[in-house]
Amino acid sequence: MSKIAIVTDSTSFLPAEYVKKHNITVAPQVLIWGEETFRDGVDIQPAEFYTRLKTAKTMPSTSQVSPASMQAVFQPLIEQGFEVLGIFVSSKLSGTIQSAVQAKEIMGAAGEKVTIVDSLATSMALSLIALAAARAAEAGASLKDCVAAAEKTRENSGLFFAVDTLEFLHRGGRIGGAQRFIGSALNLKPILALIDGRVEGVERIRTKSKAHDRVLELISEKVQGKSNIRIATLHANASEDAKALLERAAQQNNPVETIFAEVSPVVGTHAGPGTVGLAYSFE
Repeated sequence: MSKIAIVTDSTSFLPAEYVKKHNITVAPQVLIWGEETFRDGVDIQPAEFYTRLKTAKTMPSTSQVSPASMQAVFQPLIEQGFEVLGIFVSSKLSGTIQSAVQAKEIMGAAGEKVTIVDSLATSMALSLIALAAARAAEAGASLKDCVAAAEKTRENSGLFFAVDTLEFLHRGGRIGGAQRFIGSALNLKPILALIDGRVEGVERIRTKSKAHDRVLELISEKVQGKSNIRIATLHANASEDAKALLERAAQQNNPVETIFAEVSPVVGTHAGPGTVGLAYSFE
């Protein structure tokens, strides 16, 4: 096995069993709620987050991993003899990569053992890219080949999701090209996608169930005729809808792997409760 450590950030929110199995290190993002600060997915989990959100007088905000926190992740891995491949949330959605670059610079000569890849993704689309690199490392690939595996998966992956409301994305400044949907009829459910690292509006659908149907159609169109298809859910406090959608996606597309996952509290802050989507990758 290559002595390569894969590091990602908590917006990926890869289920714990995958993190452990593939030896992936996760740098937690920061959730700020009033006077309190939480490490994403460490100090606060989704169930607690949504329970608190229902009665909150103050809305939470988020902050990227600091350079010091990133260094605290990189340094021990390098001291253990690893080369580090950091694959992080899109630079067009977060300053996390900037923090990683600053940490690398602070570390001097040791920082030369850190390579950083912009996933142009988040949530499970980011996870699928990190998993591709981790599997390459497990197979004994060189650092260069692990980077190539990540970049290939980045090109052959994507994410579509339906939100209950654009309010949360708008408030958090992550709305991107979906801005044009604001002010539309309240009963319309926006379908959004990650396109070139940004959140973009795709369509507006009249009902939640039809929006989920359309997400499935869009994913199926992307993976049609492809091999080694992997499909993952992402949801914000909508597990039953996500499970049903994943089952249908598996029946229609014959993936080699399906992953049931939710979004981290930091991503939930921007997406809002009720968000359901699918991420995919293929070869």
